[in-house]
Parts: sequence; structure tokens; C-alpha cells
Amino acid sequence: MNLSYQQMVELASSGLQAAGIGVNAAHETAQFLALAELDGLASHGLARVSQYAGHAKHGRIELAPKVKVRPFKTCAALVDACDGLAFPALRFATDLSVNLASKTGVSLIAVTNSHHFGVAGHFTEAAARAGYISLLFGNTPAAMPMIGGSKALFGTNPLSAAFPVANRDPLVIDMSLSAVARGKLLVAAKKGESIPEGWALTADGKPTTNPNEGLKGLMVPLGGDKGALLALIIELLVVGLSGSRFSYEADSFFDAKGNRPRIGQLLLTIDPGLAGSQVFANKMQDFLKTLAADAGTRIPGQRRFKQRASGFKEGVNISEAVLEEIHAGIRQSWN
Repeated sequence: MNLSYQQMVELASSGLQAAGIGVNAAHETAQFLALAELDGLASHGLARVSQYAGHAKHGRIELAPKVKVRPFKTCAALVDACDGLAFPALRFATDLSVNLASKTGVSLIAVTNSHHFGVAGHFTEAAARAGYISLLFGNTPAAMPMIGGSKALFGTNPLSAAFPVANRDPLVIDMSLSAVARGKLLVAAKKGESIPEGWALTADGKPTTNPNEGLKGLMVPLGGDKGALLALIIELLVVGLSGSRFSYEADSFFDAKGNRPRIGQLLLTIDPGLAGSQVFANKMQDFLKTLAADAGTRIPGQRRFKQRASGFKEGVNISEAVLEEIHAGIRQSWN
């Protein structure tokens, strides 16, 4: 079924509220899920509604948390998501990071007691549109082994970086450190489709094309050992600075039952005026001209923005399986 952005927000919000999640948290989360659908990122879109609803019903999240903040020195702060859905806390943290960077030139915001935070690039994009360089790191429940290991130790530990561009959309880099985002396995499982070999391993370390086996097993690190080492860097930065749980201490997002994940995120926001008010902007323009001279080169983020514009205009086709899952949850709340 084809849905508009507003219809997706309303449906996702209703599905989350049906599970007991507070109105404000449900609505803010729904906005980000619908935006992911517009961007063509279904793995972080409405398919997550039933997942979050399951966590709510089994006590894995706080239903109506009040985000707390603890300032640290001049340009840093710790934001406590208080076991709620991550989106309200990350939106608050992003606004706070930009505000601090506008005064001090740089800011560092750690988010603790958090949850799955969707498309990392949405938050860095917001800071870049305000004129700031933005980097975001996060850890997730364990899904990848350390070099030479066979047990899940790190999450897919996503990272995003966004750079402002004068009078244009920002340049946005957004990636997980597994070969593909784990959410793609979730989407394939819901559709009853297989996955390409090389995406995931079974629990005993064998290659698989079955998304359900992959969700129970291990994700293949991006770039092999190098991906695992990058995941280690993010793990230590995020956990050490936020006080959140290590990835291996958080139960899988893909299980309705389990502990409260209490993972973390880390936002670094930078005023680009260090070398002079126009230096960064001029360097970006020079770089983009160089890219444009190489036919076929794609600027990070541009495909997403093009997809978004089309989605706002024409709507997005949401799979019947995902729609039925959400509607079933709503109907269940009525009984």
C-alpha cells in the first residue's frame, strides 16, 4: 500500500501507542521511522514498529521517560535517555550539541541508557543543515566477533558524519560496520526472502542465505579485520564516555523479551570556522567541483535526498506484511 509521510507517521505512532508508549515518545519516533521510509531505508522504517512495541510490552523500555542532562565542564554533557526509545533523546542531544558548539566551537554529547536509534545520518544531517560538522557513533547489541573470535562481542556499531555545503544539501556519510545493516535481515525475514551469501553467518559460524539464521547468528564485519577494529574503537569511545553497557551486555533488539539494552551514542559537533569564516566552505566547493569532474561519481547522501523528495511527492509503498503486523498490534490493544 502506498502511504504519504503523514499517513506513515500516524500509523507508526498509533502502533507504538497501542503498546503503551507515551504520546510524545511515540510521535517523535514515528517521525524518524517515516523519514527512513522516505529515504528508501525500509530496514529502519515502519518494520521497527512491532519490534519497539514488543519491547514496550515486555518491559525492555521505559514508556514515557523524561530525558535528563548533566553538563560537564564547558562544551560537553551527558544525556540520559532513561531507558526510553532513543529518538527523543538523540533529537535533544543534537540540538544541545549545536547550541554548545555555537558558543565554544566544539561540543561532545554522550547519550546513555539508550536504545536503537535508527538512521544515524538523520541526526548528523540536522546539525550540518545548521552549519556544523557532525559525527555520531553508537554501539548496538553484540552481532560481530573480534578478530580471530567466534562469539558476538561488538554490535554493528554505526557511524555517521555530515558536512555542511553552502546553499546545498549537506554531504552525509552513514554506515554500519557490518557488511550490511542488520535491519536488512529483518526486512528480508518479514518478506520471506533469502539474503546474499556474505552478509551473515549462522550461530556456529557457517555462511547462510537464511535471514532468520543470520539474525540468530553473526554479522560479517565490513572489510573483515578492519571493520572489527573500527567497531572496537567505537565501542570503547561510546561505552567509556557514556557509561553505557557494552554490546555484549545488551540483549538483541530482535527479541521481544530481554533486558533493557542501555547502550550509548556519542555526538561530536564542530564549528567549521577554525581556519577562517570561509575556508571550510571554499574547500568543500573545491572538493565538490573535483568530484563533479569525474563522471558517475556519487556524492554521499544525494541519492537519499532524491529518494526523499520523490517520497514526499508520491508516497512510499509499504509491504503488506509490515502493515498487517502494525494493524494486528493495534487491534490487539482494543481487546
